[in-house]
Amino acid sequence: MAESLRPDDVLPLLRGRFGRDYRYEPVCASTQRLLPENAPEGAVAVADEQTAGRGRLGRRWEAPRGTSLLLSVVLRPRVPPDRLPELSLVAGAAVAEAIAATTRLEPELKFPNDVLLGGRKVAGVLAEAAGGRVVLGIGVNVSQGRDGLPARANLPPTSLALELGAPVDRRLLLAELLARLERRYDDWVAGYG
Repeated sequence: MAESLRPDDVLPLLRGRFGRDYRYEPVCASTQRLLPENAPEGAVAVADEQTAGRGRLGRRWEAPRGTSLLLSVVLRPRVPPDRLPELSLVAGAAVAEAIAATTRLEPELKFPNDVLLGGRKVAGVLAEAAGGRVVLGIGVNVSQGRDGLPARANLPPTSLALELGAPVDRRLLLAELLARLERRYDDWVAGYG
């Protein structure tokens, strides 16, 4: 693994309030499980490997250790409950912007929660609401080679390294993603204020 996602290596790169409550585990079942019910808005949990990561419709999210950006973010939006599904799109757009800003690649969104590069899935978002909060689960394939990607997937997978032909620093991508997500989320919430 070329870079560490430990707090000492990530917190100095953050530009906003998201991620100031930062939890890191090298391996966990799911980053969502690292966030207690009382975690504040903007709390982030990150892992190098998830043993029970999930995608939409109960699908598994698989990634070799240290090759992906795997995180969950707590949000507590004060908006009508029927608007909460929009958060997948808000987060997907933030992920796409962060990838573009970090790599100069041109991602596209596939409704409702996928980020694609050249028609191949590079990232996904899973939003789960309960008890007045929403936890966004985000997975980005960063440095996998072709042999590190799932052989059977609904969409053909890719990674940033495969598309770019060069490594991508997960720390910089994470900091950019959290800044973009915070801005897009704040704008979205303000639309209901």
